[in-house]
Amino acid sequence: MHFPPFNEEHDQLRKLAKDFAQNEIAPNSDEWDRAGVWPHREIFAKLAELGLIGIRFPEAYGGMGLDWWYNTAYVEGLGHARNGGVVMSILVNSDMATPIIAEIGTDEQKEEFLRPLIAGQRIAALGVTEPNCGSDVAAIQTTAKKDGDDYVINGAKTYITNGAIADFITLAVRTGDAGHGGVSLVLFPTDTPGFSVGRKLDKLGTRSVDSCELAFEDCRIPRRYLLGHENAGFYYIMTNFQGERLVAAQTAIHSMERALEDAIRYGTERSAFGRPIGKFQVWKHKFAEHLTGLEAAKALTYQAVQRMNTGQDATKLISMAKLFAGDLAQKVVYDCQQFHGGYGYIEEYAITRLYRDVRLITIGGGTSEVMKEIIWKWHEMGA
Repeated sequence: MHFPPFNEEHDQLRKLAKDFAQNEIAPNSDEWDRAGVWPHREIFAKLAELGLIGIRFPEAYGGMGLDWWYNTAYVEGLGHARNGGVVMSILVNSDMATPIIAEIGTDEQKEEFLRPLIAGQRIAALGVTEPNCGSDVAAIQTTAKKDGDDYVINGAKTYITNGAIADFITLAVRTGDAGHGGVSLVLFPTDTPGFSVGRKLDKLGTRSVDSCELAFEDCRIPRRYLLGHENAGFYYIMTNFQGERLVAAQTAIHSMERALEDAIRYGTERSAFGRPIGKFQVWKHKFAEHLTGLEAAKALTYQAVQRMNTGQDATKLISMAKLFAGDLAQKVVYDCQQFHGGYGYIEEYAITRLYRDVRLITIGGGTSEVMKEIIWKWHEMGA
């Protein structure tokens, strides 16, 4: 089998996503970053018209029912948007907050939440992180207490991408005792009384898109919005995070690709000491190193995609891919910015925004340090 097993259909899907990213997002990236807002309803509606929200979702609910290789082609195409925040918001909607609904949701939940999302009519957020709980998901404190046929929710979340624009949140809550065994997932409509959006956090990067503090005060939702089994949420989150971390590795890769493309082109346009700066050996060797690292990151990530695609446990490989690609991206983008000299420090060059945006990859969805813990645990198990 040719590896990766991309064919003409994958190429067409990648081009569809790439054309959309280049035509609808990239030309507006500077403006949206400065404003801190973007036309999210319009963009999601257009993505839905092209079928790009439902790549891996069941056809029965409006999706395309395709596999992880098609999803990879889609993410690679989006990588031409030149706006890490908008891409992250789109991927939260299609690859982070919602696949769990397709996997374990009831038919009723899929009709109410998934179908309109695939149609571009609803936007989702993932609500896990809390003010005192980041990577330690088992320590969440937002509670959901049973009251008749309802859950009554109280607590707070923070760093929630799409928090200010979401129509519903895939929300982690505590329904049982302390620890990982007392966590559940619920689907939470944001028009529920008692819910409020607090501060939109002023971030280093991904500035087009909101990341918010959210508050829940005696919010009442029907118990039929429970996803899967009560108190099994920790397992669901750990399973769902694998897809989030895989697209994070892919995001790191396309960030490096854009940075290297821009830098190598800039090296032909800018001269110093009588010749193009890209002709200096120090930079030719630096770029040779980074092009090699980029291919290694791709190979590792594609191995993880293949493992996911065959239904095998890909936790170790995905953790390695996110760790390696995420950490490498910090070095690659730093050097590409350095190569731009003073121009790399001003906003009119895309490398400046890319430098800010890529910093999140080693933090969000599980830090690089957490990835190392996971990898070592799997090593100790002999896996």
